[in-house]
Order: sequence, then structure tokens, then C-alpha cells
Amino acid sequence: MNVEEFRAGLRAWLDDNDLTPGPDHTLGGHMRQFARVSRALYAAGWMRYGWAEAVGGLGGPAVLRAIVGEEVVGRRLAEPGPYSMLEVLAPTMIDYAPAELAARMVPRLLSGAEHWCQGFSEPGSGSDLASLTTRAVADGDNWIVNGQKVWTSFAQFSTRCVLLTRTAPGHDGITAFFVDLDTPGITIRPLRTMHGVDEFCEVYYDDVVVPATRMLGRPGDGWRLAMDLLPYERSTCFWQRIAYLYARFDELIAQAREPDESALGAAYLALHMLRCRSRDTQHRLRDGERLGPDTSIDKVLLATAEQQLYDTVRDLLPGTLELDDTPWRPEYLYSRAATIYGGTAEIQRNIIARRLLDLGKE
Repeated sequence: MNVEEFRAGLRAWLDDNDLTPGPDHTLGGHMRQFARVSRALYAAGWMRYGWAEAVGGLGGPAVLRAIVGEEVVGRRLAEPGPYSMLEVLAPTMIDYAPAELAARMVPRLLSGAEHWCQGFSEPGSGSDLASLTTRAVADGDNWIVNGQKVWTSFAQFSTRCVLLTRTAPGHDGITAFFVDLDTPGITIRPLRTMHGVDEFCEVYYDDVVVPATRMLGRPGDGWRLAMDLLPYERSTCFWQRIAYLYARFDELIAQAREPDESALGAAYLALHMLRCRSRDTQHRLRDGERLGPDTSIDKVLLATAEQQLYDTVRDLLPGTLELDDTPWRPEYLYSRAATIYGGTAEIQRNIIARRLLDLGKE
């Protein structure tokens, strides 16, 4: 089956199967809707394409997964945030977990039976991931974890967490574990941000016992895992986010009473440039290339396009953000963080300058 046949078949299936979201537009409602959509897609086979047969998939290139995400999110059947965790964490499990653990766990994520989260950032270690301090100490066949994570998306809805810990000094002293969040000693506290949604959480680990069999890779592989994870975050995940932004752009055109063609054109151009770049990234991933620091370009373009789109909303729908209780308001506020989440724009530009343009450290 080629890509266009796959897309046509998926569209026909989505047309015939009503997965329209219900009236619950809370974060919890979004999570339940994503689980519902995942169950239906998995049962019909669509959610299994692009994943290895060893973890319950049906094989095929990763671009098939991108098409599923694009169609589902573009139709507003699921929000891009919850969907992104699947695309980030399932490949990580496949690459680093023991084969038996991956075979047992990944189908639970793909089928919507579970949500997972990513425990990387800390109060003193956001974009500077190498400075993390959450510590894991060996204790027989277990490891004892103590520390705090923050900005952990959807932790309050998650069953498990891919957790980075420090087991020794330096980059080579970071080790990853796959932790069950119902383990004694774990406390999850949601954080309500200025856009009124408690998507992020603080997560505390107090003498948490993690079996050594839950280590992802070997001791010290955590930094490499994190570097391998980021390209997934900026490839298939971005493709879904772009589909969402295009859908919102169409809604802006429909609502603007006095459309400014210049402003709309600039917003569209930013989205189109992002999509062209992301398409190239998808194709390189499809062709088996190892994605690296070049995906920092994708991140900068995404942040630019997202903020430009919502700045255009502010300009073309006067008073809507300030006076009306519509989805535009929290989305505009959330867009202010586009240059922060997933790696700050400053850090990404430094990576581009140093590692791609060879401009040195200053």
C-alpha cells in the first residue's frame, strides 16, 4: 500500500466512523477522547501501521504514523498534546527497553489503554538537561530514586513515566527508567498555568523503589536516550501540531469579518514554510536517516509560526482574546510558551549556530 492509498483508506474509514468529541472540553475530557480515538484506530488497525510487528504493529514506514496523526488532529478528533506523548515515548521504549518489556507495554500505549509521561525537566534543569539532580542509587536488584521533576505533561493522567535520573557525575552519569506512577513514594501535583489548564505537573520521588529490570538501556545511557528522543518530538509530533495549526488558521479565516490579506498571507507563509521543512524531516525519518541537531530548525520554525498565527488572531478578531470566553484565549496564552517548551528558542539558535553553522561558542 502506497502513502496515497493509505491516506485515502484512512479518510474513508474516518468518514464512516463517527469519533466526534463530546461536550467535555476539559483537559480530562481531551485525554478520554484521545483514549477513545486510539482504541478505535487500534482495533481497526490504523494505529498499528508504522510500528514494528514485535510491539504489536503492522510494519511499514514511520510516515504512515504521521499521516494518521495528521488526519486525526486535523479533523479535531484529538488534541495534539496527548497525541505527542505517544509519538515521543513509544519509539524510546522500542529502542531502549528490554524486548519483552517493549512488546508488553507499547501496545497498551498505542491502544489507548494507558497514557505515559516524560520526566525530564527539573526546577533547576529545564533546557539545561545535563544539570539534572534527581538521583538513583543501586540497592541490590532495585534502584532507589529521590528528587523532583516539573513541567511533566499529563502526569496526573499517566500510568507510567520515562524518567531521567543521575547515577554518576556528568553526561555519562544520566540513567533512564520506566517507572510505574502508582509506586509508593511518588506524589503528583498539577500546576495551573496562565492559560487556565493544569497540563503540567510537579512530580516528587521520595525513596521510590524501581526494579533494575525497568532500566532503559544501560547505566549512563540516559543522555543518549534524551538526544534520540528529541528528534521524534520534532518530527512526527510536529506534523500533528502543524495539522492543528492549519485547522485553526482555516477557522480564523471563517471568523474574520474584515480579513487583512497581508496579515493572513504572512501567517500562512510561516505555516507553509514550517510544513515544508517538517515534510523533509518526515522523509528523512522514513528513509532511515538519523535525525540530529538539524531538528532545532524545525523547533524554531514551529515556535515562530505558532506565535505569528495567534498574533494574527489578536489583530483580526479584536476583543475576542480580551472579552470573549472562546478557545482562542487559552490558545493565544499557550502560544506564548512556544518559544520555551521543548527547548527554548535561545538554546535552539545556539545549537544551530554551533553545531550546524560551526560558528563557535561565542
